[in-house]
Amino acid sequence: MSRMLALLNATLVCPVAGVSAGGVLIEGDTIVATGLIEVPEGIETIDCGGLVLAPAIVDLGVFAIDLPAFHAGGIVRVGLMPDQSPVLDDPGIVQRAALIGRPGLWIHPIAAATRGLAGTDLAEMAINRDAGARAVGTGARWIADSGVMRKVLAYAGDLGLAVITHAEDGGVTAGTVATAGETATRMGLPAAPAIAEPLAIARDLMLAEETGAALHIRQVTTAAGFDLVRAAKRRGVRVTCGITPAHFMLSDIAMSDFRTFAHLSPPLRSESDRQAALTALADGTIDVLCSGHDPHGPEEKRLPFADSASGMAGAETLLALGLGLVCDETITIERLFALLAANPARVLGVATGTLAIGAPADLIVLDPQAPWQVDGSRLHAKAGNTPFDGLPVQGKVVRVFKGGNALPLPA
Repeated sequence: MSRMLALLNATLVCPVAGVSAGGVLIEGDTIVATGLIEVPEGIETIDCGGLVLAPAIVDLGVFAIDLPAFHAGGIVRVGLMPDQSPVLDDPGIVQRAALIGRPGLWIHPIAAATRGLAGTDLAEMAINRDAGARAVGTGARWIADSGVMRKVLAYAGDLGLAVITHAEDGGVTAGTVATAGETATRMGLPAAPAIAEPLAIARDLMLAEETGAALHIRQVTTAAGFDLVRAAKRRGVRVTCGITPAHFMLSDIAMSDFRTFAHLSPPLRSESDRQAALTALADGTIDVLCSGHDPHGPEEKRLPFADSASGMAGAETLLALGLGLVCDETITIERLFALLAANPARVLGVATGTLAIGAPADLIVLDPQAPWQVDGSRLHAKAGNTPFDGLPVQGKVVRVFKGGNALPLPA
């Protein structure tokens, strides 16, 4: 008989079933009962003390594997971006990437759509899928050749894989580090107009509509981009999109003192675009909330803004910043876990992210009221380059389970 475990006296938060009181019964690595459950005699039980019990986070689109940071943030599954060294464009490399996280992490590789992410020759998608890839992607780059992008979408669609894209027209953004506007002008930074994003989105949406493929735009950050996605969804295009907390909490003003921790890709946008992101979260246009976890140490960040690396350490702050949307009543808590778990799992084609019977027992116990302050020097990530340094937040993960097994939380 498989080991059984009951998590009791919890506030259950499920993206599908909503919020209720009760518990979860786990047998082996699977949820076998949920709600007001009968607990078999003699099995191990854990009293959650009324805290939130929810699906563990599926972080779609991380650039680095960072186990302590993921566990601290309630993340047990990640979609790993193809921008690795070497690039995830070969079945051996993909298979190795899928295995390196065990036993503490499920890694779902996003294989490169083109060889070397060069945007010219298609990678061996079918073989990479068989090696463990759960999607294909363009990485942090844009495929300029529309003919190649159409082939990527058509081929991936035939294989049942979503295509995960970076939405910036490279011809417009080449050599730039910021969004054109007053802040970039005052700082003297090379900048590109925000229209670079909707230009890329419009092209990719038209190709996705023509091929019937599933398209996931990893980050949409502009009002014009959200409008295009909304319209495409109304037409029945198979499109989803995501965003990071930085792009709905910060505008380009956050770069004003040349803070390289605010050097991101895509770059921070105007305040009107930030407000449009909050509207898109509230109305369901945005499907996925991701960390974009990309830690960089001082050797890459303590440089002039234009020379510094883009990216932020986001895994540990993702959940707490998402809970801020719940506190502000922008979204409900069950919608938050749809953004963090159920929807990214669906993009990757993985049957997880809910508290449904038969789902993997990947779970977190969360104290949504626990206060703490973001301190980059005390994060468990490989580097603490967060633009939220010093920000007071609420919400702390107190237990993490992967396949029914408790994972150690970093001290």
